[in-house]
Amino acid sequence: MNFIDDLNEEQKKPVQDTEGALLVTAGAGSGKTRLLTYRIAYLVQEKQVSPHNILAITFTNKAANEMKERVEKMLGDSDYMWISTFHSLCVKILRRDIDKLGYTKSFSIYADEEKNKILKDIFKELDVDEEVDKKKIKSRIARAKNNNLSPEEYESEVLGDLLEDKINLAYEMYEEKLKKSNALDFDDLLIKAFLLLKSYPEVLEYYQNIFKYIHIDEFQDTNKVQYEIVKMLAGKYKNILVVGDEDQCIYGWRGANIDNIRDFQQDFKPVKIYKLEQNYRSTKNIINTANNVIKNNLSRIDKKLWTQNETGEEISYQSFGTDKEEANFVVKTISKLIREDGYSKGDIAILMRLNALSRDFEDGLTNAGISYKVLGGFKFYERSEIKNIVAYLRIIMNPYDEESLLRIINFPKRNIGDMAIKKLREVAPNSNLLDVILNITDYPLTAGTINKFLPFKALYERLKEKSDMKVFDFVKYLIEETNIKSAYNQFDEQDYDKLLNIDQFVDAVKEYQKLNENANLDEYLQSVMLLTDLDSINLDDNSVLVSTIHAVKGLEFKIVFIIGLEEGIFPIIRMGKESNTEEERRLMYVGVTRAKEKLFLSSVKFRNIWNRTQYQKPSRFLEEAQFEGEKQAKTEETKAYSGNFNKYFEKMQKDAIKTQKTDYSQYTKGTKVFHSTFGVGEITDDSMLKVNHCVVVTFNILGAKTLSLEYSPLKIMKK
Repeated sequence: MNFIDDLNEEQKKPVQDTEGALLVTAGAGSGKTRLLTYRIAYLVQEKQVSPHNILAITFTNKAANEMKERVEKMLGDSDYMWISTFHSLCVKILRRDIDKLGYTKSFSIYADEEKNKILKDIFKELDVDEEVDKKKIKSRIARAKNNNLSPEEYESEVLGDLLEDKINLAYEMYEEKLKKSNALDFDDLLIKAFLLLKSYPEVLEYYQNIFKYIHIDEFQDTNKVQYEIVKMLAGKYKNILVVGDEDQCIYGWRGANIDNIRDFQQDFKPVKIYKLEQNYRSTKNIINTANNVIKNNLSRIDKKLWTQNETGEEISYQSFGTDKEEANFVVKTISKLIREDGYSKGDIAILMRLNALSRDFEDGLTNAGISYKVLGGFKFYERSEIKNIVAYLRIIMNPYDEESLLRIINFPKRNIGDMAIKKLREVAPNSNLLDVILNITDYPLTAGTINKFLPFKALYERLKEKSDMKVFDFVKYLIEETNIKSAYNQFDEQDYDKLLNIDQFVDAVKEYQKLNENANLDEYLQSVMLLTDLDSINLDDNSVLVSTIHAVKGLEFKIVFIIGLEEGIFPIIRMGKESNTEEERRLMYVGVTRAKEKLFLSSVKFRNIWNRTQYQKPSRFLEEAQFEGEKQAKTEETKAYSGNFNKYFEKMQKDAIKTQKTDYSQYTKGTKVFHSTFGVGEITDDSMLKVNHCVVVTFNILGAKTLSLEYSPLKIMKK
């Protein structure tokens, strides 16, 4: 088979080894997507496996679409092949059989906004006022779902106190409200699919017979529920290949379980293990830096990335006095790279551990006239004007979706307020709200109340009647019939942007229709609700990307800046757990391996964060990456204040101020000094000392600065 020759020797082995359980531990940039697509093609062409019997699961729609495109180039039509995300697969399973669990097949999928609205109502009912308690309740519910615990199971797991009792009750109420709206949140898509497969053997057998060959990408990111689903689906034929890299397991905080790799080796014995260690993305210097960091983790399968790429430029590490100086350096460097070195803005990413560090960089890029975008910002489909249209579409498909109904029942304005809704609830407290509206004349209500709802009733019935139109045609019809654009003033700048977004939405639906000619409204809504940040961002335009490292896993850039490399920020260590340290180290590894050509690392000595300015110690990852000696501390003096600094710093300030008030004679040329913001330097010009008590100090990092000894306390360093 000719295309097999495109693979290296490491890749060929798992592609041609098609029977049984395989674990491929694939380093960053080692061509795992190529391996997966070639293996699918090999199964179809060489092993004569029907495409319908092959399942491939990825973690983003973008990755799934990329895999589909590659397979289509090799095999032609891939419509009958199951290539999707975990959530998309579970939606398909649920659409077919969720009625067995007491839902209708037209269930809605609730994103964070709808989820938070339900929780907000619950907090009000339970009298939860403290923000810290609200966050704790949200976090505990999410954790329970990630661990596949029902409200009853969760209650038995925790010790009872007042807050825990409220968490238990909030979880129960949340599930009840979702069920009433015939809705599932993202976690439910996995949990309900698991429950369906576990509870109904005939459903499980149906899918086991289909999926004779299963492939799982990014296996290290699977949570407990996802792994249990995979284990069930592969239970009959046991032909399963998982591709993962424990060195890139960075989503433990949202349920990703690195132990799944170990459990897989136990549950599918015997498991054959293959390693992909050749990196095609980065220079040798970047790969060496990544290896130097990650080798310090103990919980990993031993492997070492290597590359045939060029050595490349040395990795740049800079330590700055303040966060402002760090941002200025990054922005000036980016400006030079674009202006003088021919890079485009889209080649560059500024990556950080915490998005709270982004403001100085955003301000700097704005002032420099450099366009940028923030990954994880306000997504297109979360804009209010788009959510309004989507809510109309959802209530057409799912008449029980009360959150969507309440969103649009008075949009555009129809004079339907909270009191009118309250009256409907009073006359039919146990009825579906939309049913009450559609049968409004059957209830003991005043003529005034009935007349308020009649226009909406007529509108809904017209929309419902036309809902079997092509998706694009129906969306155009809906926008025209609801007169939704009338809610915005075209002469108002913000409203005008919203009108443009509505037009962009229509264009997006048109594009979807082209690619999915036979898709119905339900399938379209599913595609919208399952979009992620990575799916919705456009990385082709000419903007610098500002992002957390978590958000860019799977992406690559010619130039990467990793900023804020300081203890307490990167790594963040929670409760002193070494497992947390290892996940932070994996995050550093992921950040480094996003870079193809140039990598810039930076830290600061003083950072303004969490409402205070505090001294920062360089990250341990810098030492592990072998940025030490001259690169990390240019003089012995800088090491002197990198230990137990706070007390030392306060004493130095007091001593310096006291000394300067009485005697300036010691501040002569050649004297080593310490400044509380700028660090260690040397007086290089004292000609103004007797005239106005000023000296020129050349600092190790920042260069020369003229300082007044009356206002800038300088501590003379010991010789």
